[in-house]
Amino acid sequence: MAKNWRFKKHSILPGFGLSLGFTMLYVSLLVLLPLSMIFINTSSMGWADFWATVTEPRVVASYKLSFGAAFAAACINVIFGVLIAWVLVRYSFPGKRVIDGLVDLPFALPTAVAGIALTTLYTENGWIGQFLSFKVAFTSIGITIALTFIGLPFVVRMVQPVLQNLDQEMEEASAILGANRIQTFFRVIIPEILPATLTGFALAFARALGEYGSVVFIAGNMPMKTEITPLIIMTKLEQYDYAGATAIAAVMLIISFVLLLLINGIQWWTNRKFVHN
Repeated sequence: MAKNWRFKKHSILPGFGLSLGFTMLYVSLLVLLPLSMIFINTSSMGWADFWATVTEPRVVASYKLSFGAAFAAACINVIFGVLIAWVLVRYSFPGKRVIDGLVDLPFALPTAVAGIALTTLYTENGWIGQFLSFKVAFTSIGITIALTFIGLPFVVRMVQPVLQNLDQEMEEASAILGANRIQTFFRVIIPEILPATLTGFALAFARALGEYGSVVFIAGNMPMKTEITPLIIMTKLEQYDYAGATAIAAVMLIISFVLLLLINGIQWWTNRKFVHN
């Protein structure tokens, strides 16, 4: 009778219990504890004061602008991010590596520098703004442009590896079976890159919601018109209204969490649907 020998698997990393303990400690100190302080500080306000603060017309207008501009910028980044990733993966041309490196520039560039540069370009007498028949700087359009600028790398870098690993024989097989380019794109390529695209959208959207430096210059910061929510939070902090600042931050945090949870749910449903198909 053969004996069943069990050998202990050695791992480079510590065991599950120790690794999980370090993970929870790390997440708690850097994520959960700081976020919990927002709700702890907000709890010092009464419900009436909290509701009056977060529903003030000026604050509500900033919610609409921040979420609307962030959503619009993320949608733009999905379209052009997929296009840029496709060009960088499928074509060879002079300067390709330079363009590939420039995609990551918003990651390294200080946001204040980006804001000043965009404002200089899009003011009425700027290099680009002087040729436009409509005003860009100090409007919601300028805010959307700034948020698009800082969010583009997220979509490109999420979709690019998927396209690199996509077997082109699948496209050739689709063409052999009689599908045209549009059918191949929507039935073969889109299902493969859709999960990565949704992830890029979520990252770009989340990044845009909390952006401050690159927006504050080009926005003009006009109350009820071009004032974003992070600026209102900063203003309240400068006025030592910590409870009011954390109350608005708590609302932003809850709405952002719900939206990201919804996006992740759509991504899970998409993965499940295409895997089963």
